[in-house]
Amino acid sequence: MNDRVQMTMDDQGIAEVCLNRPDKLNALDGAMFDALNAVLAQLQQAPRLRCVLLHSAGKAFCAGLDMASFAAMAGGPGAAFGDLGRRTHGIANAPQHIAWGWRALPVPVIAAVQGVAYGGGLQLALGADLRLLAPDARLALMEIQWGIVPDMAGMVLARGLLRDDVLRELTYSGRVVAAEEAVALGLGTRLCNDPLAEARLLAAQIAQRSPAAVRAAKRLLNQAARSLDDSAAELLQAESDEQAALIGAPQQAEAVRARMEKRAPRFED
Repeated sequence: MNDRVQMTMDDQGIAEVCLNRPDKLNALDGAMFDALNAVLAQLQQAPRLRCVLLHSAGKAFCAGLDMASFAAMAGGPGAAFGDLGRRTHGIANAPQHIAWGWRALPVPVIAAVQGVAYGGGLQLALGADLRLLAPDARLALMEIQWGIVPDMAGMVLARGLLRDDVLRELTYSGRVVAAEEAVALGLGTRLCNDPLAEARLLAAQIAQRSPAAVRAAKRLLNQAARSLDDSAAELLQAESDEQAALIGAPQQAEAVRARMEKRAPRFED
């Protein structure tokens, strides 16, 4: 871990993981990816773990990739993220694991979301079992605006929450969804005036239940959520393959330039 992420655990076995880059709206960079994966590795081995709270410092949950990461994409996927096709964390690569890893933990994970959760930030929240949203929360699968696709396990995680046509609309358009609509669509569990306080109350309730039963319930729910035609491993690999072909290509580079220059993109087939 580093200064990007803080973790504490109380005597009930409730761990709190806090993204701590509020001056950058908790945007994701290499150090944030490394810190989150380090936290996940520690939690996998933590004795007496009962529940995890995932939240962020400041006014935003996570604004997605930071500008430096988008700029690095000009050099291709290897320059920005290394070999996306390489499975470094079980069935996932390192960027996918910061979202998929929460689903792979043996205990419930509750995300408390305020402000923006865009792109990779939304995919990070989707890895949690539950998402409690503040009234000011704004969610978006925003990757299309940068000429890329959701590839941090977003396709695997969102397909069990959203209708197929809704997932397609949000993926193709990149539009921002307000908190109330997000709950109605299935991206959020419920609205809360103080999602972190509500998450702490819920975690305390879960911590009082039989640990064996809670873990068994999560195993069964994870199994029930698996697609009948595409395994999670196959879809995670497909995410990586599609993204690697997009990053650094002419159209993706133009999408980034247009966003940074605040103009309409000019794509050539």
